[in-house]
Amino acid sequence: MAKVKVGLVQMSCGADKQRNLDKAVEKIKEVAQKGAQIICLQELFTSLYFCDVEDYENFKLAEPVPGPTTEVLGKLAAELNVVIIASLFEKRAQGLYHNTTAVMDADGKYLGKYRKMHIPDDPAYYEKFYFTPGDLGYKIFKTKFATIGVLICWDQWYPEAARITSLMGAEILFYPTAIGWATSQDEETNNEQFNAWHTIQKSHAVANGVHVVGVNRVGFEQDGAMKFWGGSFVSNPFGNIIREASHDKEETMVVELDLSNTDKYRTHWPFLRDRRIDSYQPITNRYIDED
Repeated sequence: MAKVKVGLVQMSCGADKQRNLDKAVEKIKEVAQKGAQIICLQELFTSLYFCDVEDYENFKLAEPVPGPTTEVLGKLAAELNVVIIASLFEKRAQGLYHNTTAVMDADGKYLGKYRKMHIPDDPAYYEKFYFTPGDLGYKIFKTKFATIGVLICWDQWYPEAARITSLMGAEILFYPTAIGWATSQDEETNNEQFNAWHTIQKSHAVANGVHVVGVNRVGFEQDGAMKFWGGSFVSNPFGNIIREASHDKEETMVVELDLSNTDKYRTHWPFLRDRRIDSYQPITNRYIDED
C-alpha cells in the first residue's frame, strides 16, 4: 500500500490505570473515525510516568504481554479495522520486568512485542530500577497497512537502533515516548533539549529514508516538577516535519504518508547504496582506545 494514514494520540495520564486505558480507547476511536489506519499511543500510557522515583509499589502496575490490555486493544483493533501500537509495563516473570510495546493488527491479532533496548538512568528517569534491557533484538511488524518498526523513547537517541530496524525493512519508525522538562529549568535549556530531540529523530528519517513518528505524553506530573512536552510529530523521509502537536494540550492527529517517497529519496540520496559495511566493525566497541 503506497499511502497509509497514521494516527497519533498525545494525552495526559492520571493515577487510575483503568481511566487511562478508557481515555486511550476513546481517543483511538476518535482518530479511527478520522481515517487513521495505524494508531500509536505514547510510552506507558496506562499510568503516570512512575520512573521518577524508585518505589517497589510501582511494580504492581505491570502486567503480562500479551495480557489484559492487549486483549482489550486487540478487540478494539478488529472492531475498527486499525493497527494499534501500545506501550506497556510488562511483567515477564516474578522479579523480571520490561518496558514493552505490543502491536495488534487490524484483524485484532497480536503480532508480537518489542522490548526497549536502551534503558536510561537519570534524575527523575530511574528506569534501570524497573526495566531489564530488551532481549528480543530489533523488530519489524508486517501489518495490514505497512511494515513498521517500533522503538521506545530512549532508543530514539541511538542511530544504530534506527538503522538496524530500517535495514530489516521498516517503512515507518514509531517512537512511543515519555519525555519532559523539569519545571525548574530556564526557557533556553528547554528549547535546546526539545530541538535536540527533534533533530536526532529527523536525522534517522534522513539517514534511512523512512517516515518517523514520535508520540509523546503531555501534562504536569511528579507533583508539578515535570512538564511532559508533548510535541508529537511526523517527519517525512528527508526530515521535514509534516505535522506537530502542541507542548501543553491533549491532541490527536491523523497524517497521510506516501510510502513511495522512501524509494524516491533513497534513489536520489543513495545513503544505503554507499554504505561501507566492510569498515564498520569498530562500531561494536564501547570506545576505541589508543594502543
